[in-house]
Amino acid sequence: MGIDNTFNWPAVTEKTLAIIMGGGAGSRLFPLTKERSKPAVPLAGKYRLVDIPISNCLNSGLRRIYVLTQFNSVSLHRHIHTTYKFDQFSRSYVEILAAQQTPGDSTWYQGTADAVRQNLADFLNGPFDYFVILSGDQLYRMDYRRMLEQHIAKNAELTIATIPVSRKDATEFGIMHTDAARTITRFVEKPKDPAVLDSLRIPPPLLKELGRAPEDELYQASMGIYIFNRETLREALANKHMDFGKHVIPEALGKLRVQAHIFQGYWEDIGTIRAFFDANLALTNPLPPFSFFDATAPIYTHMRFLPGSKVNGATVRQAIISDGCIISDANIERAVVGLRCIIKSGSTIKNSIVMGADYYEENRPAREGEPPLGIGSNCVVDHAIVDKNARVGSGVVITPDGKSDNCDGPPVRWSDGVDKPLWYIRDGIVVIPKGAVLPDGYWV
Repeated sequence: MGIDNTFNWPAVTEKTLAIIMGGGAGSRLFPLTKERSKPAVPLAGKYRLVDIPISNCLNSGLRRIYVLTQFNSVSLHRHIHTTYKFDQFSRSYVEILAAQQTPGDSTWYQGTADAVRQNLADFLNGPFDYFVILSGDQLYRMDYRRMLEQHIAKNAELTIATIPVSRKDATEFGIMHTDAARTITRFVEKPKDPAVLDSLRIPPPLLKELGRAPEDELYQASMGIYIFNRETLREALANKHMDFGKHVIPEALGKLRVQAHIFQGYWEDIGTIRAFFDANLALTNPLPPFSFFDATAPIYTHMRFLPGSKVNGATVRQAIISDGCIISDANIERAVVGLRCIIKSGSTIKNSIVMGADYYEENRPAREGEPPLGIGSNCVVDHAIVDKNARVGSGVVITPDGKSDNCDGPPVRWSDGVDKPLWYIRDGIVVIPKGAVLPDGYWV
């Protein structure tokens, strides 16, 4: 079902500001967040996680967007500045608000609500009636106008996007309970008690309205997507609350008109190495749960003007191969191959993500004794993530077989003079960190 075109959408979207939370440390995505923020982590070979909410905003007609940043934000800033440029006569923008110390507040962002509070004066300076608050690390496609439409039609002060989840998954989310009119009456964070779970089930009349069977055991999980009215946001942050999900939302229930916007499309929270790994490899399926091929709502990213990838006699099954790659007589099966990736003959890349490089070898040659950029000859890479600018020598084997699901490799001296591991295993996936150098014959 599309949006209601009887709405004066230009008037509504002109009065709506999007705020994307991009400041979290992303510790559960370490070591991918060792040198970058979570929203800057590469996705699907050529995108960044932050491209998802920004593209959703642009496709929804929301063209005034702030991204709040704090940790390891250099690459995220660079990506946003080089990607999202608008006509100089347009009032559209994607701007960064980095954490800063001011005479009124000398602390860094202490949570999602605190991040918005510290920038609230800037947000309220604009002529905005509605504020759409988004996460920077989720994979989904949503037209926010449908959520705005419900928010306005229901005269809500706060609308929270929710998604139906199973009883098993409900224990990992903040669960909302609504009446049949979708008014939120309760919120429980990660409920474990069976009796509490029973009381939080979606009511049968609402299940029927959603096209689900009345006996389905489903729950409304918060997606971390909120729409606040102007005065509601001001009042909700007139305190010391640090986080929307833990503090602001529970306090709002019973005091404000709080609605649930129930989203039934694909949505994945890219919060862990396993979630990141599975979401990327799912994109290689013949019919992936999320498609980057939807021309009606494209996902935007930085234009690099790279040549088409060159494949010399390789065997490729169920793979995504990005721009500027050179693949020679390799075996690639269920893999995501990133930008400028060099894979030499005899190597096997299976159930893995190889992120490629930021430059070609001739632009930054190897130091003496180092292998060239990319994956050398006769390597095996299985159930692994090889981060950008890694140099993997010939005959290297990378696999989690026979190892703990969570462990670190032995520290070695890197070119920067610091001792640190060449590999990590998280959630049963081997992660080769950005810029790592694995010599010929190395075995993980």
